[in-house]
Amino acid sequence: MGTILDVRELIQFPGGDNATDVAFGDIHFNKTTLDHWNYTLYSNGTLSNQSWCMLVFEPYTPKLLYPNGTFINATWCWTAIQPIGPRAKIGLGFAVAFALCLLGVLVSLAKHGRLLLPAEKRFYPIGRRWQWYWGILTSAMALISLFTNVDVDRYYLPELPIVLNVFFWFIMQMCAMAVVWEAVRHWGSWMERQFIDPNPFVLPQDDRRGQFEFWLPLWFYLWLWLNFFMIVPRNWGNIEMQRDDDQARLVAEPTATDTRFKVAAFCLLVCWLSVCVSLWHSIKHYQPRNRGLWNRFLGIIRFTPLRFKIIVPLALAIVAYQALSAWKFQWSPLKLHTNNAAMFAGGYLPALLILATQIFLYGWLHPNEDRELIRQRRVRGQQLDRELGIVHKPAWWRRVNGEVFGSEMHMRDRIARNVAEVGGGRATARNIDRGLDAQARYAEQVARHQEDGTEMDDMVPNRNYAASTASGASSTTRKVALATAYAGKSDRRRHERTMQVAASMLFPDGPPDDGTSDAAVAARRREREAFISEDGPAPPPYQDRGRTTTSAGSGGAGGRRPGTAERSTSTGTTGSLQGPPQQVKSMLDI
Repeated sequence: MGTILDVRELIQFPGGDNATDVAFGDIHFNKTTLDHWNYTLYSNGTLSNQSWCMLVFEPYTPKLLYPNGTFINATWCWTAIQPIGPRAKIGLGFAVAFALCLLGVLVSLAKHGRLLLPAEKRFYPIGRRWQWYWGILTSAMALISLFTNVDVDRYYLPELPIVLNVFFWFIMQMCAMAVVWEAVRHWGSWMERQFIDPNPFVLPQDDRRGQFEFWLPLWFYLWLWLNFFMIVPRNWGNIEMQRDDDQARLVAEPTATDTRFKVAAFCLLVCWLSVCVSLWHSIKHYQPRNRGLWNRFLGIIRFTPLRFKIIVPLALAIVAYQALSAWKFQWSPLKLHTNNAAMFAGGYLPALLILATQIFLYGWLHPNEDRELIRQRRVRGQQLDRELGIVHKPAWWRRVNGEVFGSEMHMRDRIARNVAEVGGGRATARNIDRGLDAQARYAEQVARHQEDGTEMDDMVPNRNYAASTASGASSTTRKVALATAYAGKSDRRRHERTMQVAASMLFPDGPPDDGTSDAAVAARRREREAFISEDGPAPPPYQDRGRTTTSAGSGGAGGRRPGTAERSTSTGTTGSLQGPPQQVKSMLDI
């Protein structure tokens, strides 16, 4: 238990029935036992021996004292027995406001933190969320500070609640400053993203601008960490020593206005200046430039968003009040009975207004950045289409033509619908079977017309001419047998049949059914081969690179042909003298 320091005049024990008796109300105690355990009575109605502290006024008077110095049914001095005061009532109102802001921040985080486009390495998704993360921390720290503020009023003697109250209040101020910084920094990043979206290479990342944007956040968080380091690691016990005015003046006030609190306020001022520099940098590089000092100043005011015109001065108010608290103890929230109007107006109201501005002027009014970027891309695409004269069909066109599926239709149903439109099964075999069926029907028509004496040219190929001739079958019968689709169940046989039909269509080896003899057909084929060979001999067959063969006549001295594994005879004298001269027809023959 903490040591009780009181510089006021001590009070003598009230007399009892005899010289060794002490009476607190109707309860009597042994004075010898109280003196033995060094208990002292103070004017504020507390009894303490520097280790234990009890209340001795009604109705909190202890009921019994044992010889070992232990009290029965005693009430500690650090007990919430006082009614709620103005500080606690105003704090509860601010706590409700911060709780509503916390809900608004969560809604804004869900809206603006959602990704609708693929994440880019240059613009990390967490960059747009940091301002809302800091907003959540600001609301949480404010709620803890304000709820512990209730016990600051209710505790009979100040103890841990006032330490928790000011501890989380300082952290809340740091988080509020970080909210302003991340809002300004991310706005610059968003301006850069819109600037380079039409042309990703218009702004390099390793130039002076990019290096400045890389080091400035590190600079800001360095000073914010110094502010935290100057405030948090310290002995907070002296702040509790405000049990009377003299104790607060001699113990608590020097601690609350020491050099570390003053340096912490200066660090927070550097953070605010960094925010202003970041805002100026973004306007300079991503907004239209103005000429002249006065025009530049007006341009900064004109291009600064409305929410920054509100939250940046509010951030300066945070710095000003923290500096005021470091120099004037009577205005500081570290004082037990401080000026409530100054504490809440300068300590909590700026952070609350910063969160409210972020939520209402940005979180709810502005769209998601990915949606806005998609809209800008669509506008640019429409502008380019107008310049090129491209006219797209209206949206109702696809609905009229049945190209748009209902939202209630599952993807599996859509695939089944597409399959039903084109038909199932193997595409190649299905189409060839359809062709064979059509040829069979055509062959039947040819047969009927020939029987009727009608002249009609038949273009159905005859693949098995020799076999059909040997069997003595007629031309029409052979065509019908060839074009008839395979009706069996063997996929292998169906594939073979398909390949045979396709080969007969591409490479007919039988004579046409126009009465031409076999000798005439053979002569015609020889003439065609001679005509094809007029340009020279056929190119050598392709050889695998893995095979290594040596050309005859080269004697092993020739080089390899390009693209093959064979030895070339171009350097051999025997081959070059005996071979026919090379006739170059195109670059492919070289």
